[in-house]
Amino acid sequence: MTTIYVGNLPFNATEQDVKTLFERHGKVDSVKLINDRETGKPRGFCFVEMSQAEAQTAIQALNGFQMDGRPLRVNEAQERPQRPRQGGGPFRR
Repeated sequence: MTTIYVGNLPFNATEQDVKTLFERHGKVDSVKLINDRETGKPRGFCFVEMSQAEAQTAIQALNGFQMDGRPLRVNEAQERPQRPRQGGGPFRR
């Protein structure tokens, strides 16, 4: 299973829109649109899960694809680097 990052999505794109687009290149296991925590509005990117071979085909075909006038940025998702945990308690010496 490969996770694909899809950036520069139109803000009106739905999970079904993205799924339909990617299904042209293989079976889509899941689509997850990312929304802002505070406003609940779309942030303009999502993650799509597909098999390895189909994911590579979709990445090649859809990177730069115009969706509602916006060129999509499509590539294999990278692990997010670990950030140091911020302590929330009082300062101690």
